[in-house]
Amino acid sequence: MKLILRADVDALGRLGDIVPVKPGFGRNFLIPQGLAMLATEANLKQFALERKKLATKADAKRADATELAAKIAAATVVITVRVGEGDKLYGSVTTANVADALLEQGIDIDRRKIDMPETIRSLGEYDVEIRLHPDVRGELKLRVVKHGQPEKAPEQQPEA
Repeated sequence: MKLILRADVDALGRLGDIVPVKPGFGRNFLIPQGLAMLATEANLKQFALERKKLATKADAKRADATELAAKIAAATVVITVRVGEGDKLYGSVTTANVADALLEQGIDIDRRKIDMPETIRSLGEYDVEIRLHPDVRGELKLRVVKHGQPEKAPEQQPEA
């Protein structure tokens, strides 16, 4: 089944591309979501008329994603966790924890867009990538600290 993409789709193609897909994926996901339409002569002509409007909408989404990426880069997320002996975490820090911490700062991100290769199981600072748009990725500074520890380490006072 060949479809014309009406929006950028991760791992499939860009706006206006004609791509071959399996019938179930096209019928059950791409077409109902408005992401694609069948590649027929009539639809090709209709798409040519719609292309400018769709491109403008895609540019607006890209601009919003770029603005959100700047907001995320400026934020530092601190997650406090309980630890046992040897600073070993009870459990781990997951994408859901990161999404909740971002939401507390007023940044609403779907946890599925947060790209962490593995869950975090130790204290420290981490760089976490967030997929905001096919062209835009946000970089988040994440600090995992011990429960009861101040968010910023106090400077050592010299003993007198």
